[in-house]
Amino acid sequence: MIYVEKLIETLKKNKVNFFTGVPDSVLKALSVYLENKKNHLVAVNEGSAVSHGVGYFLSTKKIPCIYMQNSGLGNAVNPLTSIAHSKVYSIPMILIIGWRGAPKTIDEPQHVVKGKITKDLLKIMNIDYCELNVQKDLKKVSTLLKRAKSKLKPVAVLIKNKKLISKYKRKFSIRINPKLPYRKNIILEILKIIKKNNLILSSTGFTSRELHMIRSKNNLSNGKDFYMVGGMGHTGSVSLTTSLFKKNKQVICLDGDGSVLMHMGSLATIGINAKKNFKHVLFNNNSHESVGNQKTDAFKINFSKLSKSIGYKNYFLIDNKNLIISKLKKFINSTGPSFLEIKINPGTLEKLSRPSNFKLIKNNFMNP
Repeated sequence: MIYVEKLIETLKKNKVNFFTGVPDSVLKALSVYLENKKNHLVAVNEGSAVSHGVGYFLSTKKIPCIYMQNSGLGNAVNPLTSIAHSKVYSIPMILIIGWRGAPKTIDEPQHVVKGKITKDLLKIMNIDYCELNVQKDLKKVSTLLKRAKSKLKPVAVLIKNKKLISKYKRKFSIRINPKLPYRKNIILEILKIIKKNNLILSSTGFTSRELHMIRSKNNLSNGKDFYMVGGMGHTGSVSLTTSLFKKNKQVICLDGDGSVLMHMGSLATIGINAKKNFKHVLFNNNSHESVGNQKTDAFKINFSKLSKSIGYKNYFLIDNKNLIISKLKKFINSTGPSFLEIKINPGTLEKLSRPSNFKLIKNNFMNP
């Protein structure tokens, strides 16, 4: 095991004092420890995190630390190869990567492919790396940082699931607003309201898992579901093109605030191109709930003005659990593209299950 406090201590001894990245379940101890710390910036996606790191080096001449899950390494390939690479601008930085789907480990199917090729991706990008498994491995971090400084290049640290822990205790508790609903309440009512031929596409994390479990437990058969078990931030884009080529079906996109922020530019593409059958639901609990409740600051965004300015015809808001049914019916029956923001409490179902047999799910969704 690696204590996050010791990892931070090692980084700071090597004069690494700026941290940015995207919260991840493997690196939960790291992102929680860094909450509200000076010189820490939560990025909307991994490519942006690398870019923040580039800006930090350009302004201070010091090495930044960028943390991410290996699934997000794909988002970071562009700035890593076209800006930070030793053959371009030679920007040193250290990547802390949560290694989901690592070989010889048991993980969810969506992580297996990226887990298998993570080392290959780093090698192709000429990024030196090491693995951290036990406390004494922290010596490797110091060695890597010396290489980053001398060769002016990115380096990386791989950490497998359940290897990073912390003695740190969060200084704040999660606040529950008695007026706000929970995501599970909304999903249940949506499944009761929708028609037989409606299509639902749901974001990765708790949203897809709750949709799958609620539909199954309550034997609700109207509509068909496609679960975005991976590809965070892309639910809206998949939903848009589905709606454009399934014009006779209402398409409902169930999104999360962290997911929307990750590729927020896609909202403009949706608003400009979506037709009357497109309905976009945003579950906004101001956090990356599925990986540890780290803040997103989405409560600070005026989604009413934003959605209307980029082409959505209607904006609806649910911020009171007593308004769920009436607002949902107006939203579902509206002429789209329509945007529904639902401010929710954090919290999910007990013993939350996961969808499986993805090819069967895909085939059921595609077939009449």
